[in-house]
Amino acid sequence: MPLSADTIRTLHPYEVKILLALEQLMKHYQWVPLEIIKKATKFSDSELDFRLRRLIARDMIRYDVVPYEGYSLIFNGYDSMALHALAKKKTISSLGCLIGEGKESRVFEALGLGPVALKFHRVGQRSFQSARVNREYMPGSTHCSWLYASRLSAEREFAALKILHESVNVPLPIDHNRHVIVMSFIPGVNLNKCTLEAPEEVFDEIIRNIRAAYLCGVIHADMSEFNIMVSDGEVTLIDWPQWIEPAHPNAIPILENDLGNLIAYFKRKYNLSYALEEIVQCVIT
Repeated sequence: MPLSADTIRTLHPYEVKILLALEQLMKHYQWVPLEIIKKATKFSDSELDFRLRRLIARDMIRYDVVPYEGYSLIFNGYDSMALHALAKKKTISSLGCLIGEGKESRVFEALGLGPVALKFHRVGQRSFQSARVNREYMPGSTHCSWLYASRLSAEREFAALKILHESVNVPLPIDHNRHVIVMSFIPGVNLNKCTLEAPEEVFDEIIRNIRAAYLCGVIHADMSEFNIMVSDGEVTLIDWPQWIEPAHPNAIPILENDLGNLIAYFKRKYNLSYALEEIVQCVIT
């Protein structure tokens, strides 16, 4: 079932209570047994059965018997919890259409005090083990479900935007809840989807912003033509959950990879040539 404002508005308080219970209990269970949910919610057998069936029908939770009989919160349910909390705070008033989807995120239009964008982090949506290996901020030796991983990813990106927004062209961070970030709506299209009239000027502007981020203590660590928005020649750098500090032991190789991706893209599409060593020095000095 697609995410919708109507779905959120019609959630019964008992269903919200079940979702909250599952969120907490999944810190200890991959699949939460029925008796544990009943103990946490204190609902009667009939009430609990009715509410669980409604949540399953709305694709917010899942039931399985393997490896044992139990219930699990899934992304639509977690999305609904975050939206419910943001609406209660009046950060958002309505939810619009899907405007972007990546491997580990979905972005929707919404209304708050004005137009905003909602980014739903979905770490592990396709490969949780790959996400665990590739993200240093995820604990490797403790239980770390996709809920926790997605929440950590959103918190990291929100922290980066707060550090950067005064000096770097990034979305303005407005609020966040669980795995969802509310930020300013950025017009334009991704760099990979447009043809630039002045590619040299745009490249220079991208490097200026990457240098400004470096001076703020932030290296993107996943920079490419897919993470840059362009509108009327102005650029906005997006998608910051994997950022690292310049003090990181692999900071320079990671920065070189970011810049190398951009150099290769501008060479491939616009036949522009830049020396990686010179661009790196431009950023770090």
